[in-house]
Amino acid sequence: MSSNSSESHPAQRVTPAMEDYLKAIYKLQVDPAVEAVTTSVLAERLSVSAPSTTKMVKKLSELKLVAYVPYRGVELTFAGERIALETIRHHRLLERYLADVLGFSWDQVDAEADRLEHVISEEFENRIDKALGFPTTDPHGAPIPGRTGTVEETACLRLSEVPVGATAVVERVSDRDPEMLRYMDSLGLRPGVIVCLKDRAPFGGGVRIRIDSVDSDMEHAIGTEVARSIHVTRPD
Repeated sequence: MSSNSSESHPAQRVTPAMEDYLKAIYKLQVDPAVEAVTTSVLAERLSVSAPSTTKMVKKLSELKLVAYVPYRGVELTFAGERIALETIRHHRLLERYLADVLGFSWDQVDAEADRLEHVISEEFENRIDKALGFPTTDPHGAPIPGRTGTVEETACLRLSEVPVGATAVVERVSDRDPEMLRYMDSLGLRPGVIVCLKDRAPFGGGVRIRIDSVDSDMEHAIGTEVARSIHVTRPD
């Protein structure tokens, strides 16, 4: 999948910073907890100022990469989504390569991939993909977009939404906080692990879970922020 297929393609004028915005907009669009991708929501996600975000969104709109309506939010156009998915594909393949081949821990790969995702060529991307055996997810369980721009987004619940007494399978975890990833790792909360929600504290409190794995069959109390950062599916 390449965003540089012709000289007239808007990607010819797209900077790494623009790619970061397009990537963030896509992730917010597929997040069921986000009702609308407003400039304030986007600014918070990228940790930048609201005026800077508004200025960038207007530039992306001029390039026809987003549709922008003031005070109502932004949506990716077809061209914008293709660039976003290619950037995400680079990022997640790099994360998998860094973890599986170079031995980086899963709390380190996001920052490293951020530095590299804008500069690798399509040939390099394809060679990584082949060398890894054409993986479908990154180390955190997020889907890797295909070469043609397709992506299989699994419908998930947050662990915080699972009913008491129910069992769920961890599909993916948020990679936004390296410290939280290290904490999850210490508990064994990784994609593929089976979790039973044993109890939930009232008034928005945390949850108590049991992790069923070959290495552990222990119960842990985890906070709401952690439980909301773990995406699961129900076996039934």
